[in-house]
Amino acid sequence: MTKLPIIIDTDPGIDDAMMLTLAFANDDVLDVRLVTTCSGNISQDKTNYNARTFLSYIGASVEIARGLEGPFFRELEVAEDIHGESGFGNVKFPAPKLPVSERPAITAMLETIMTSDEKITIVATGPLTNVAALLLAHPEVKPKIERISWMGGAAVGGNMSPVAEFNAYVDPHAVEIVFRSGIPIVMSGLDVTHKAFVTIDEAENILRIGGEFADKAYQLVTYYLDVMKKTPFHEENYDQVLHFHDVCAVMYLLNPELFEGQNCHVVVSLEGITAGATVVDYTNRTDKAPNVHVLHTVNREQFVAEFMKAVEIISARLK
Repeated sequence: MTKLPIIIDTDPGIDDAMMLTLAFANDDVLDVRLVTTCSGNISQDKTNYNARTFLSYIGASVEIARGLEGPFFRELEVAEDIHGESGFGNVKFPAPKLPVSERPAITAMLETIMTSDEKITIVATGPLTNVAALLLAHPEVKPKIERISWMGGAAVGGNMSPVAEFNAYVDPHAVEIVFRSGIPIVMSGLDVTHKAFVTIDEAENILRIGGEFADKAYQLVTYYLDVMKKTPFHEENYDQVLHFHDVCAVMYLLNPELFEGQNCHVVVSLEGITAGATVVDYTNRTDKAPNVHVLHTVNREQFVAEFMKAVEIISARLK
């Protein structure tokens, strides 16, 4: 079976760690050629360290390249209030064995894509700054990118403002560049990720897997619960379930049949109170060609089952 070659651009982050768990547990299907770190949930120093310490811990062998320090035209806003000061809540992993790549992220992405015999899929689970910078500086990569699977955006309702999701809000100009690139894009926005949740009872099954990794995974995902009880969010049961936002971007590549979506024309608002809003033309009112496949529904039960398998696989490798 031919593996799907991918680059992962991430800002770990609790749900990013769960996304990496899914990706590297399925290394019989996914060929992770490179991991790059973006600034988002936490600063670049912390996201790069977290990627290296987490991937070292689970035994991954991959190049990890440092990305840009912040958005194109805005000050970086982080989410330490959600992920904790370190990005991993109260969970600590051993010092990383994987080094920082000698190549900066944009160079590493460029060279990985251009030297590949197959087209590369980019999985992006943070602000799109690195990806947009690559496309601006090196448009020659576009024909060699199969697609971009991005966790970000929202058709209805945001989590940073009434209309903007965090990753889009942090760097809306990067979103605009990527959405106008002509590259096929799959958007796992809040519309689908809020449906990709694990209940508290289901989370207990992580502990039943046993082993240190399962214990740490459980501590990571349940860290959200105490945080959400202290936030102003008012979605129903938001502090009763665990949302695995970033996992969707990889899960779609592994199991696209679990999702339903629609090809739509999507633009992003760049300034003012609506900055970061991804405006989805579901009803084709603009009469413009679709540029994004917008996911809106997921088979939650099967989603959870597939994620649990990934935790079992990594746990078994580390026992």
